[in-house]
Amino acid sequence: MPLYNRLKEYRARIHVNQSEMGRMVGVSRQTISQIERGDYSPSVTLALKIAKVCDARVEDIFSYEEDQNE
Repeated sequence: MPLYNRLKEYRARIHVNQSEMGRMVGVSRQTISQIERGDYSPSVTLALKIAKVCDARVEDIFSYEEDQNE
């Protein structure tokens, strides 16, 4: 599933590291790292929490693009 994100950019805007972001949204640093790398797609609840912490809309941070083969 091609879910892209700008989490690292938004995290930098609020001056927090992966560990701090994880604490703020209730997940581990490793989960934040996996999301940023595109290895993990967050639940809707987690995406909403991340957006709220970043003072952004979910669609500002996360975007979905259809695969050309679908």
